[in-house]
Amino acid sequence: MVEYERRIASGELVDGDSFQLNTIQQLQRLYEELIENEEDCQLDRYKSSEKSGRSRWLWSRLITQPSNYAPVKGLYLYGGVGTGKTMLMDLFYEQMPSNWRKKRIHFHDFMLNVHSHLQMHKGVSDPLDIVAAEISDEAIILCLDEFMVTDVADAMILYRLFRQLFIKGIILVSTSNRTPDKLYEGGLQRDLFLPFIDTLKERCIVHPIGSAVDYRQLGSAEQGFYFVGKHYSTLLKQKLQSLSGDEEPRPQTVEVIMGRKLQVPLGANGCAYFPFEDLCDRPLGAADYFGLFKKFHTLALDGVPKFGSSNRTAAYRFVTLVDKSDDPDLCVDNELGFAKDRTISRLTEINCREYLEDFEAILRQHQQQP
Repeated sequence: MVEYERRIASGELVDGDSFQLNTIQQLQRLYEELIENEEDCQLDRYKSSEKSGRSRWLWSRLITQPSNYAPVKGLYLYGGVGTGKTMLMDLFYEQMPSNWRKKRIHFHDFMLNVHSHLQMHKGVSDPLDIVAAEISDEAIILCLDEFMVTDVADAMILYRLFRQLFIKGIILVSTSNRTPDKLYEGGLQRDLFLPFIDTLKERCIVHPIGSAVDYRQLGSAEQGFYFVGKHYSTLLKQKLQSLSGDEEPRPQTVEVIMGRKLQVPLGANGCAYFPFEDLCDRPLGAADYFGLFKKFHTLALDGVPKFGSSNRTAAYRFVTLVDKSDDPDLCVDNELGFAKDRTISRLTEINCREYLEDFEAILRQHQQQP
């Protein structure tokens, strides 16, 4: 992991974090095993493409490998907020050869794609088998960020889906805030979900990142991005106007997902203004926020209240909104404690100079693209 060492030397990472170094060793182990078993795992996308995806799917059905087929075990990383799980997984993903069949995606977006493909194959005797075949045709190394199961529909299909994926040779690398045994804890019909946990632990080495350091909160804090008090509404709109440049903010209607439309009270030049109630007191979800932030890179949110038992649902939506604003991270825990810690961590991060400078550079790069 040369890139990791470079970032330590440059001061981007804190030198001597033994928890991250131990995780690097696990990723290095996985990388070396993948190199050693590249042909058996069929990692080379060009060699694999010599057969059409359809024929591979057909033969995978006729000649099913035993359920314990696993030339290389994957890796399941879990730990607290801001400990570097995503950063380390992304470094690992970037270091893998470009000709390998690999995919990096957020878990929530992955499940949205799964449900969409299941709908496309509706009426087929076993649509999950087809979807698993399509996923494995595209990628053998599957990197899933923020593995967190809160939806009963996801929970009910995960065992069958991943059983098929593992049979077809998928190698999973995942990050999560929770150990596998704590996934979907307290969820409906969790007993039907437990076989998935057993399969996950069988196919992946489970590795904790035990660091107590939240690196998101180590940045250089700024002032003036969070305004406390009801009398700041006018100032917030003035800030929005200054960010919008010459374009006058006006009401807009945007399509967010699957034909659903969202009314934007004020929007201009990639910036949007919403009262808190419009985004968090209405029946909106992660997919709506995902669509919104495809249209707008900056959000002014007015009137965020204090959270308690009386507005718990709105608090969950706020957590989802904050997570989604830092695409691609998206995850709402089924216990507000974890969600609260992560949201505070992220709000601190997006208020620091380093984050804003990086965001400005990314935005400028996108604007220069045709």
